[in-house]
Amino acid sequence: MTKRIVILGGGTGGTLSANRLRRDLGDGADITVVDRDDDHVYQPGLLFVPFGLAAPEDLVRSRPRQLHEGIHYRRADVDRIDAESDQVHLQDGTALPYDVLVIATGARLLPEETEGLTGPGWRDTVHTFYDYEGAVALESALAGFTAGRLVVNVVDLPIKCPVAPLEFCFLADWYFTERGVRDQVQLTYATPLDGAFTKPVASRTLAGLLAEKNIELVTEFNTGEVDGAGKRLVSYDDREVPFDLAVVVPLHGGASYVERTPGLGDEFGFVPADPHTLQSKARPNIFVIGDAAALPTSKAGSVTHFEGEVLARNVARYLAGHELDTSFDGHTNCFIESGFHKAMLIDFNYDTEPLTGHYPAAVGLPLLKESRLNHLGKLMFSWLYWHSLLPGRDIPGVSTTMPRAGKHFPAPADH
Repeated sequence: MTKRIVILGGGTGGTLSANRLRRDLGDGADITVVDRDDDHVYQPGLLFVPFGLAAPEDLVRSRPRQLHEGIHYRRADVDRIDAESDQVHLQDGTALPYDVLVIATGARLLPEETEGLTGPGWRDTVHTFYDYEGAVALESALAGFTAGRLVVNVVDLPIKCPVAPLEFCFLADWYFTERGVRDQVQLTYATPLDGAFTKPVASRTLAGLLAEKNIELVTEFNTGEVDGAGKRLVSYDDREVPFDLAVVVPLHGGASYVERTPGLGDEFGFVPADPHTLQSKARPNIFVIGDAAALPTSKAGSVTHFEGEVLARNVARYLAGHELDTSFDGHTNCFIESGFHKAMLIDFNYDTEPLTGHYPAAVGLPLLKESRLNHLGKLMFSWLYWHSLLPGRDIPGVSTTMPRAGKHFPAPADH
């Protein structure tokens, strides 16, 4: 009997899951992907738009056209999930029954949750590059900025691609240097973290790079208010960071239908799941992939790619009544653009923080070190995204689990 698989979300996770499942299960599964619009945006490219390094229209393609033949695409908003009767209720009043549900609706921006953020100054002196419209508006704002204080601010975690705000700082340093006005521009990075990044070795390296590029680092800054008229960020402990131009990464939350489905999500609207099988903690026939999941790993495209293989295998195993694969290890792999045609690379998982060395083995790309090779790797990722990652193909030489070869592990402490 044909099994019904409904996938909510036609972004990275939903698309690659649908394509993998279609390939693995063939006509044994009836697969439907649901999304509210038809525009698939290559989100890593948004970082480059404000600096004129990417044309925004080149980042958007049709969602249904990324899906293999035989997969149904439904353009609709989700109202809620009825997990008891295994149905997805859409806002147009129809219901989609399922045998397995895959939640892949990512993270949404919640700028209205921060006092003043969308008030006076929004899209004028206060911007974000985390959505298409914001990145486009920021390009013209940066073009007209020749002197003053530019502050990059992360309101709170978790956010999509946690290194992107740092990359923005490094690219801004390069951008203003190229324009000959870097001496007139003060760059500041304000973060709620107690360092430049969450993991100690990477945090030290990245803080060193900020200092080297004369970018001020303000730590443990928990933004309570954005005063666009007064041009200042105010933290909950009443510290202030003045700005002439603010680039803010807003609060993130899960899809709104999660909040309308009792027991499915956490307080942020993300969906708790087993960190190794990706099976939802709410129901055994619900699986989660990508930014929609509440897992102790980064909300990054690479994570979604590495999750895809395990998720597709586990949906098939669940339908066949077999034990689930527990092999997902939180593998994350991120290029960090550092400007001047260079980039760093970090590779880590649940148990191992980003370390120095090489990836994917002793001969490979340098880890936690600036190089032109890493920059080329970042640029090549766009091609891989559309032609390998979304179609659900494996990338040769890149495994789902984090490779240990090539990494410099610290010596075990003496007892």
